Amino acid sequence: MKLPNNYGSISKLSGKRRKPYIVRKSTGSGGCAIIGYAESREEGLAMLAAYNANPWDIDKAKITLQGLFDLWKEKKAPKLGKSNQYALAAAFKYCSTLNKTPYKQIKAYQMQDCIDNCGKGYSTQSAIKNLWTHLDKFALELDISSSRFSDLLTSTPVPETSRLPFTNEEITRLWEHQTEPWVDTVLIFIYSGWRISELLALAPEDIDLEAGTMKGGTKTKAGKGRIVPIHSKIRPFIEARFAADPPRLISHNGKPVSTTVYRKIWAGIMDRLEMRHTPHECRHTFETLLDAAGGNRRCIDLLMGHVSKDTGNRVYNHKTIDELKATVELIKV
Repeated sequence: MKLPNNYGSISKLSGKRRKPYIVRKSTGSGGCAIIGYAESREEGLAMLAAYNANPWDIDKAKITLQGLFDLWKEKKAPKLGKSNQYALAAAFKYCSTLNKTPYKQIKAYQMQDCIDNCGKGYSTQSAIKNLWTHLDKFALELDISSSRFSDLLTSTPVPETSRLPFTNEEITRLWEHQTEPWVDTVLIFIYSGWRISELLALAPEDIDLEAGTMKGGTKTKAGKGRIVPIHSKIRPFIEARFAADPPRLISHNGKPVSTTVYRKIWAGIMDRLEMRHTPHECRHTFETLLDAAGGNRRCIDLLMGHVSKDTGNRVYNHKTIDELKATVELIKV
């Protein structure tokens, strides 16, 4: 189907791409602005329709960092997770000295100065670097700048974690004390890999005993709504708690348990059993046990709610519930 004159164009790029269709709009001066990339022609048509209904009217030579950020915040940020949006918005504050500078005039050393002079640690530095990457990509799409100075930026590396997984001996000790109050929750943590907020948020409707699965997750797109099979060793704990018809899987006296309250309960368990671990170290233990047992990396990423670093695995490797169940059952401790 031929598009109307001056409406825009959609072309399919060569090679294997997640979004192979490039969506363009004539600038009226012989140039062409890239509106974005789409997975299908239909998606591209929708992008063009949205753009033509509300054109991004900008002066490419004069648009400042503040102007580009505001436009990016309106057009691109909503596609990101909420936590990522907040982090990038906070990172922008450390770039304020360049707010009135035309974006195409900003150089790599100025971007790097924002990172080096923020006075914060690796997390904030990484967020600032990530923001410049987003803005560079957006500027390229709008034909504002062809430079990708963000590729040259560096930030303080993530420090090695001090978290330690439970040892096999400690897990055995937990099983020996499984009938003591709340010890079952520690074992549920270890054999499912949930974050503390995720486990405490699980409601009865998230538990499918017939299918043998739990569904939940927060924080990232890959982590939300993920399915974790119920390991056979913790199924009796799940069934017992489920049978009480609680508002949440982890409840007390008919009421949900908050993170603050649970951490106090956790501290008591650790003191009684002479252990020194945090709830999050159960998550590390889960991944460590699966990896040590030779679990499929893609399955482990799905269970943990991680985005696979292997593009082939991330895009093309679809795993069934049965395969996830088989992976979970690799834990024999």
